[in-house]
Formats: sequence, C-alpha cells, structure tokens
Amino acid sequence: MIHSELCELLGIKYPIFQGGMAWIADASLAAGVSNAGGLGIITGNAPVEWVRDEVRKAKKLTDKPFGVNIMLLGEMAEDVAKMVCEEGVKVVTTGAGNPGKYVEMWKAHGIKVIPVVPSVALAKRMERSGVDAVIAEGMEGGGHIGELTTMALVPQVVDAVNIPVIAAGGIGDGRGLAAALMLGAVGVQVGTRFLVAEECTVHQNYKQKVLEAKDIDTQVTGRATGHPVRVLRNRLTRKFQLLEKECAPLEAYEELGRGALSKAAKYGDVDNGSVMAGQIAGMVKKEQTCREIIEEMFREAEEKIMEVQNKMIVK
Repeated sequence: MIHSELCELLGIKYPIFQGGMAWIADASLAAGVSNAGGLGIITGNAPVEWVRDEVRKAKKLTDKPFGVNIMLLGEMAEDVAKMVCEEGVKVVTTGAGNPGKYVEMWKAHGIKVIPVVPSVALAKRMERSGVDAVIAEGMEGGGHIGELTTMALVPQVVDAVNIPVIAAGGIGDGRGLAAALMLGAVGVQVGTRFLVAEECTVHQNYKQKVLEAKDIDTQVTGRATGHPVRVLRNRLTRKFQLLEKECAPLEAYEELGRGALSKAAKYGDVDNGSVMAGQIAGMVKKEQTCREIIEEMFREAEEKIMEVQNKMIVK
C-alpha cells in the first residue's frame, strides 16, 4: 500500500486531501473522505457560524482527522482563523494570501498548517514562516489558478523546500497520483473527482455537467482581473469572453461574477453560474462513494507503478 510521511504527520491512511471547494466542501463530503482514509476539508470561505456548524457536524460523522480551508482574502478569514482554534480543528489549508500572521496562533493550538502555493518563491516563504507542508497547485485545477502547470511546479517546489509537498491540479486517477509521487510529492489534493462523489451535496446539475465534460471543455476566465478562474464553458464564460474583448473595467467582471458559484453549486443553474472544475473533468465518468474513489485511485497507482517497473529495464 502507498504510504508516506504525510500519513504519519496527519494520522491518515491514504496520502490524499479533498479540495476545500467553496459552496461545495461541507461536512458531508469532508467526513466521507476522512472516513475513507483521506483528509476531508470543509470550506472556510463562508460565514463563520456556518463553518462552525459544519465542523461540529463533521465531528459527529467521523472520528478521523479533517481540516478547514481558509481563503485569506475572504471577508470572514480572521473570524474563521480564530474559530478553528476554538473548535479543535486538526488541519488548516489556506489559499489566496499569506497565512503568516496566523501560524503562531494555529501552532499553539496544535493545528497543522498547510498552505496552497502557486510558485517556488511562495513555497520558500511559507517554509520560513513555520508551516508543516505545502500544496503545490498547478493551473490544470479548477477554480482560482496560477500560471505554472503541475508537472513543472511540483518538482521545483520539492527541490526548493525541506517540508513535505502535496501535488494538486489535474490529478483525478491512479496515473496522476503515481506521476505526482514520481515528481517528489508525498501526496495529492483532489477536487474535481470528488465533485461527483455520492457524499458531495453539490446540485445534481453541477455533477452532470462534470460527468458530460470533454477534454477541451474548461476555460480560464478573469485573467484581466488578476484572479483567473478555471471553469466549464457555458453562457457565463461567453459573457466573460465578451468583456475581455471589450477591455471592460474591473467592475464589470465583478458584477458578472457576483454570486455565480452559488448559482451553479446550490441552485443548479449551470448555464449562467460558475461551474468550477479542472481539466481532468473529461476523465470523470461515474459517480462513486468517497471510499470507492480513493481505493480505486490508490489501487490504480500501485498497479501502474508495478507495470512500469516490469516494463522498464535500466542498464
């Protein structure tokens, strides 16, 4: 069985995280992943009392470790940062900012701190701040993205820091998991494939959109704003394209994107809402439980590693 230092660090069976997807990553999904041996994550990009309620629900659904993802540029970030200490959350992942000012507080409460990084420079900075590991996320992933691909980013981050590196972005099956390990990662973070997990409470229209996606069906919107987002093509993405052609002001992008994710994830409007998903959406063809997804990925990875070993002769 594939086992890494990440398992020892966090007390999990499989070195796999579930992405902290806004409007999607709730107690049901997080507990499903944790009960299956991975690390489930609850989104912290929400009002603090909602996040607190989900944390408490998750504690009733699983006795395994789970975490909370905090988007540091979000309005509720500071409140959620304090709440995870009050509620005894075991792991915090972060995105969209520098968690430096919270690290000491979190560490004092025994919380493992694992930020998402899109570059070597930020990975080094995070290591200096005392975090436990980093998630190197390539631009193949869904939602907010950087500029480097996973295959280019992960080995460079691995070479640059002395803390564990988790790979994310474009990983959805055992082959991607095996490749991440070959690049030097000690585990992976997966988002898009968990969108269609049975425990995921996202609207069924959203799941169906992912299941029907083809290889070229994702698009990056909002590059002009400095905050690019990878989503599945629909009526909304075409409107974003028009804004880009017109060199529209930032306010126009903000107005168009306001509430778009909840429109798709909660209410099922996958034509006018933001359907965030990664480039591996075209590989996702079936709904499964979290346990089935995780066990299948690790079985495939072990088989692929053995297959390659048997095929290759090193002289």
